[in-house]
Amino acid sequence: MLTTHPFDDDHLREECGIFGVSGGEGAAALVALGLHALQHRGQEAAGISTFDGVQFHTHRAMGHVAGNFDRDEVIRSLPGDVAAGHVRYSTTGETALRNVQPLYADLASGGFAIAHNGNISNAQRLKRDLVRSGSIFQSTSDTEVIIHLVATSSYRSLLDKFIDALKRVEGAYSLICMTPEGMIACRDPLGIRPLVMGRLGETIIFASETVALDVVGAEFERAVDPGELVIVQDGKMRSIRPFKPVAPRPCIFEHVYFSRPDSIVEDRSIYSVRKNIGAQLAIEAPVEADLVIPVPDSGVPAAIGYAQQSGIPFELGIIRSHYVGRTFIQPGDKVRHLGVKLKHNANRALIQGKRIVLIDDSIVRGTTSLKIVQMMREAGAAEVHMRIASPPTRHSCFYGVDTPERAKLLAAKMDVGGMTDFIHADSLAFVSIDGLYKALGEAKRADIRPSHCDACFTGDYPTSLTDQDELGTVEQFSMLEERVG
Repeated sequence: MLTTHPFDDDHLREECGIFGVSGGEGAAALVALGLHALQHRGQEAAGISTFDGVQFHTHRAMGHVAGNFDRDEVIRSLPGDVAAGHVRYSTTGETALRNVQPLYADLASGGFAIAHNGNISNAQRLKRDLVRSGSIFQSTSDTEVIIHLVATSSYRSLLDKFIDALKRVEGAYSLICMTPEGMIACRDPLGIRPLVMGRLGETIIFASETVALDVVGAEFERAVDPGELVIVQDGKMRSIRPFKPVAPRPCIFEHVYFSRPDSIVEDRSIYSVRKNIGAQLAIEAPVEADLVIPVPDSGVPAAIGYAQQSGIPFELGIIRSHYVGRTFIQPGDKVRHLGVKLKHNANRALIQGKRIVLIDDSIVRGTTSLKIVQMMREAGAAEVHMRIASPPTRHSCFYGVDTPERAKLLAAKMDVGGMTDFIHADSLAFVSIDGLYKALGEAKRADIRPSHCDACFTGDYPTSLTDQDELGTVEQFSMLEERVG
């Protein structure tokens, strides 16, 4: 049974990862390697589409890249020197094979394959209008809305149809599209979701993160700019900017959690930024303690920064098992109660009798924090102080991050004192929103035009939220959920 791991449900879920290759021999194999480096962004499903100059070929599967794209017969079934791939964590549409990307359609102009990272926040309204006009949807993914908008556009050229479609959607998107005319990579005008470009010889590569370029040996060239479309055809590349310029608002949570520590985002090392956040947290929320302990693995860089700034020794007081995967038969209640120890276990000899500072990246529901604090007390910790390397998560994300509804977010229901009591910590503190921006090199958060999308912390959404505003009236066109064995 493919499930979300039952003991790891207290983080914001990565959105998706996309990777594209144009003009590379063995393009599918390169994409598989790139997707492997992006596996942290989506672990439910993976897919690759290729174009051999005549036909499109696609292989999509539930589960990880390894195990689905590590066999010669699969890679040989994907010929061509143009390829795009996608790793998925579902944010809209259920977990089902028909929602696995890249999505493909035969349009009047030829084949069209699309891989999408993000979320279209007016997808349900657009889908309602398209269905009423005769469109027939095959998935419950918001990405399919883009395909239907391209198919029904009155413009003549495929590129103009694509631009027309994008001008009708709102929300967040980084896209890699394959057509018989070439590859198109683009970001939404606010640049909420990331996309970078690199080169491997004459091969042009697009990826969600720079680490994927590193893995395939490509040189990072630049980020695709917000609102930019990069078109690659016959080895030649051109760029167009069809949207009215607006101040970009890239997702700040890329720096906190989503991106791998060895990636570069907005010309900043993710690892260095996370250390800076930890140092800022030590300045804002000091505490007398014996040890700084990260909640692995996401809390490690911030914990190093906190330890260096505070002078309190850094130690690995929690040992993580890397062999607890996401494919897991859900246990009964008794075993579930003990389940956190399958993934995290206390280093009892180190912790016993010590005052400890636990560092984690965020608190969402609070369930894991509660279990971790309890584990530290059972291991004999004298005091347990929790420090969080992001502000309180009080609002849901509608731009491609799977957050619980607001009523289930602990910080939306309680103040910091109430949260402290809930997780049974001796103290709890979060980095301030201004402190987070200081870690990014800014003086503070700009109140009128902040440089990033931080809506999950502030509720300041940079776009309209049509579907959310119309939630009580917009029809849902989801088909019966598919079950995949």
